[in-house]
Order: sequence, then C-alpha cells, then structure tokens
Amino acid sequence: MVLEILQYSFMQRALLSGVVVAATCSVVGLFLVLRRQSLFGDALSHVAFGGLAAGLFTSIYPIWTALIFSVLASLGITKLRQSTRIPSDAAIAIMLSSGLAVGIILIGLSGGFSLDLESFLFGSILLISMQDQIMILLLSIAVLLIVIKFYSQFVYITFSEDQARVSGINVSKFNYLFIALASLAVIASLRLVGVLLISSLIVIPNITAMMFGKGFKKTAIISIIIAVSSVLVGIVISYIANLAPGGTIVLLAIFILLGTMAIKSITKRTKSDKNNITSFTEAA
Repeated sequence: MVLEILQYSFMQRALLSGVVVAATCSVVGLFLVLRRQSLFGDALSHVAFGGLAAGLFTSIYPIWTALIFSVLASLGITKLRQSTRIPSDAAIAIMLSSGLAVGIILIGLSGGFSLDLESFLFGSILLISMQDQIMILLLSIAVLLIVIKFYSQFVYITFSEDQARVSGINVSKFNYLFIALASLAVIASLRLVGVLLISSLIVIPNITAMMFGKGFKKTAIISIIIAVSSVLVGIVISYIANLAPGGTIVLLAIFILLGTMAIKSITKRTKSDKNNITSFTEAA
C-alpha cells in the first residue's frame, strides 16, 4: 500500500515537503519553548492569516503577502517589547488579535471565505503545487542553514541573554534574526497543518522530547524524529482513511506525547517501588 502511494507525484511532493517542514518547525520550536515563547508561533500564524486574506483580496500570491505580514509584524512586536515595558505575553496577544482582525475585515470585504483560504486555514498538504513545494523547500532550507550557522549564538542567548551580552554577542540583532526565522518557519508550514494548527507542530514534539531529560542537541534530535514521524505517518493515514492531514498529524503528535507521559510515569513508579523494596530489605 505504501509503495503504491509513493508512485503518485502529489504524495511525493507532500512527503518531501512534510519532512522538511517538520524538521524546521521542531528546530525553531525548541528555541521558542525554551525562551517561554511557545505562543509566538500561534501569534505569527494569525498574522499570516491576515496576510493570506490580503493576498486573496488583492489577487497576489497569498504566501508572499503572508510572509511580508509575518516578518514585519514579528520584527515590530520585538521592537515594541524591547523599547517599552509591555510584557512578552501581552505583546504576543496584541500581534495575534491584530492579524486576526485584519483577516476578518478583508474576508468581509471580499465576500466571505474562499476555497483557497480554507485550505490555508486547515492545511492541504496533499494538494500542494510545484510552486508551493519550491517555496516550502527554499524557506525551510534557508531557516535551517541560518540556525546551523549561528547555532552557538542562539543557544547562548536562549539560556542567558545577560551572559551573551557580556560575552560580546549582539543580543538585539540575533533576537530580530531569530524572530524573522520563526516567521519563515510558520509560513513554510501553512500548507502542511494550516493556520489553526501551526503552533501544535512547533510546540508538541519539543515538549515530548524534553521529557526524556537529555541535553540540548539530543533533545533537538528527538524532537525532529517525533515531528518527522508524525508528519509521515499522518500523511499516509490521512490519505488512506480520507482524513484531514493537518488534524491527523497533530493528533499523532499528541498520542506520542501521551504515550511518553505514560511510559515516564510507569518507569518512575517502578523505580520508586524498587527503592522502597531495597530500603525495606536493608532495614530488615
């Protein structure tokens, strides 16, 4: 069955794009989670929604307008957070509501939802065109290459901005760069899981990976494995069972999270029982 699926060109595009997007989101997401900015991806996706609506309203390729909206908004909100006393979560809420408001107004002016907009809202990885695939690959590869190049700086800033600043790193510049990269990652994943589920793909694999209690690099690798596995299996299951790909992918990631939590709980209980037995034996 799987070999038959791989014969279709649209499935080949979906699987290749899905793997690259999953890896990109998990890498960027790990930094966001550690920075306690897990909701930033959700805010960026809502800004992207406003950009998509603007593109459809003006008959411009919506991905490009969404990209412009997301990058400008993320840089603007970062500047706002650094130059004022607005808390990070409040700044994210402002960006989220602004993007949603713009999108709703433009949808109303254009006469309501269209099929194209719904595909971006809920994801349509099985319907991506060659143009979409090229865009996804270019954005994802660019993000991964930049993260690899400035890996040490990003890690340093993530764990301690003050120490990074003392060591001579331009913290402000790298914060702007990382937020721009997060915007690119969100735009690249629009076709995979849609606006409404992007934050799930960014956050859930990383939360699961962090439960293993490994170092940063191992956690990143585990997160990528979980994300890629969820995407590949989710795409195949959604095609066979005629389900929505985005929802299927996210549910698989959640099942992996729940399974990991259950295993960790059982392991912890087993170790506790062994320690109790050992203590009782020694006391006897």
